[in-house]
Amino acid sequence: MKLLQAFGNPFYRMGSLQMLLFFAGWGIWWSFFQIWLTTKQGFSGAQVGTIFSFGSAAALMLMFVYGSIQDKLGMKRNLLIALIACQVFLAPFFTWVYVPMLEANFYVGAVVGAIYLAVSYLAACPVFEAVTERMSRRFHFEFGQARAWGSFGYAISALAAGFLFTISPYLVFWTGSAVSAVLLALLLFMKPEKDEGNLARYEDKAESLKDSKTPSMKDILGVFKIGDVWKIIGFVIMSWTFYTVFDQQMFPEFFTRFFDTPEQGQQAYGVLNSIEVFLEFLMMGLVPVFMKKIGVRKAILLSCAIMVVRIGGCGLATSPLGVGIIKLLHAPETALFILAIFRYFTLHFDTRISATLYMVGFQIAAQVGQIIFSAPLGALHDQIGYQQTFLVISGIVCVASLYAFFILRKDEECVEGQPLEMEAVAE
Repeated sequence: MKLLQAFGNPFYRMGSLQMLLFFAGWGIWWSFFQIWLTTKQGFSGAQVGTIFSFGSAAALMLMFVYGSIQDKLGMKRNLLIALIACQVFLAPFFTWVYVPMLEANFYVGAVVGAIYLAVSYLAACPVFEAVTERMSRRFHFEFGQARAWGSFGYAISALAAGFLFTISPYLVFWTGSAVSAVLLALLLFMKPEKDEGNLARYEDKAESLKDSKTPSMKDILGVFKIGDVWKIIGFVIMSWTFYTVFDQQMFPEFFTRFFDTPEQGQQAYGVLNSIEVFLEFLMMGLVPVFMKKIGVRKAILLSCAIMVVRIGGCGLATSPLGVGIIKLLHAPETALFILAIFRYFTLHFDTRISATLYMVGFQIAAQVGQIIFSAPLGALHDQIGYQQTFLVISGIVCVASLYAFFILRKDEECVEGQPLEMEAVAE
């Protein structure tokens, strides 16, 4: 019943649709990017790590810019429209620019590709999440339930990609361009905020007043003077970094090696990835309720514990079934970490600079971690294999979890943003 009521909110529909289409257009090709680089382009683990590191470096430079621009824009979509317009050119870029450049000069191609991927996807993803989260506070819907549709879109795309990729790898890129074109049309023409009736019924006046007070550049740059933000950055570097290093850079090829032919492995990976992200979709809807019961800090710590078990378990499992079952822990881990870290920022810090905080404290920190770890762990995999490397990663996350236990603020401490609802438990 609550879900049906949520769909009655046009702002929830808008937020959910833009999440669904963004992640569908990204997931259709990103879920097979590592496999494409290794099996179709023939790159080594170290080279793949270099490509991911370059992408992270480019995204790192853009994220703070994107975050500060969006905090200035508030709810305006100008930046989103520009980013999606770049995504429409995904297939032409990969077909006629990226591949020839990689073949002619690997490092030049890697740099050019990193710039495009950072501009269009890697640095764009948190902008879409930040805008949707701000929309949820202003127009009375649950961010987690809107973000869940992004996971659903990714799940459907990953399933389709497993079959499209075996027909022709380039089909996933052209499909991604097509989905982005649909999202561009949505952003241009679907504008529920133009309807006065919608505003009268759904707008939170207090949040609107807060948003109207545009943060100054001094406020935005002041993020770097907050000691607790730097503590979070250190934690994220040693934990969420491995979402990309493990899940995107290493796991796809590792899993497909369990099968007799590459085609069987690619289709099985597509199905596994789809199931995994569909479960993430369900968890995104459930975690906000669960988080109100246990609190934000405990939700972050629980997600870290799951990450340790998931990555370490994949290093110990010896069958595709065992690996697949353990990998499905990705669903609760991702939902808990993303929603809890976002809520941590809006709970303990000024919500006017939420986009900047999310970029700096979470997304940029993760990109720094990927720059640090991608190439070395890619080279380590070349030397000792995937499973031993997974155990090393799990150990690093375990240390990060212990660090987080001591540095994360309790939910009732230093509440400078939006307080928790009354049913949230005390620490």
